Amino acid sequence: MTSIGVLTGDVVGSQRIQDKQALNHALDHGLGLLQELMDARSDRYRGDGFQVAIPDPGQAMLAAILLRASLIRHSPSRSAMWDARIAVAVGKGRLPDSDRFSDAQEEAFVLSGRRLDTLSDGPERLVIVTSAASTASHLALLTRFADDIVSHWSSFSAEVVSLSLLHHESQQQLAKRLGRSQPTINRRLAAARWPLIRDYLAYMHQALGSDSA
Repeated sequence: MTSIGVLTGDVVGSQRIQDKQALNHALDHGLGLLQELMDARSDRYRGDGFQVAIPDPGQAMLAAILLRASLIRHSPSRSAMWDARIAVAVGKGRLPDSDRFSDAQEEAFVLSGRRLDTLSDGPERLVIVTSAASTASHLALLTRFADDIVSHWSSFSAEVVSLSLLHHESQQQLAKRLGRSQPTINRRLAAARWPLIRDYLAYMHQALGSDSA
């Protein structure tokens, strides 16, 4: 059995969100991206809950960042930001059919689900757990720093980081895509701490990749 990445999560404060249709659109948009880009399988449950299985575990943290960015960038206002708690696990498992996630009991699914259960309504929203004890502690620490950065994104920051991750374009190209000036794009990337997020994702891709898991 090979290693896979599994994300288990739920939307923060979903009961207080009035526009459920817009929220569902943002969440479905993020899940659709993961299916298209990573051949991921996903399932939703209890309205605001979701689970994603990714064949390449090296892409697991990228998937989590893109999914949170989709929610943040579609937030209705600065005072009503959308986000999700996500527990990422890398371990043994198989990709389930999209309608058979409830039957998935392999290691990666169990690790991810249990870790999400330990998250409260506190500030922690992105966590990582692996079956390899030798790397788990330092990956968890790095992820705490990345989580703090993402948790302070504005919708503009989430948008420009998403596009940078998806299209790998220069700031000039991003400015043209968004109809903004290059200095504006530069400011938004700086506010998002883009160099740190980019380097974090590159490191995690190497650390969690199929050859390393």
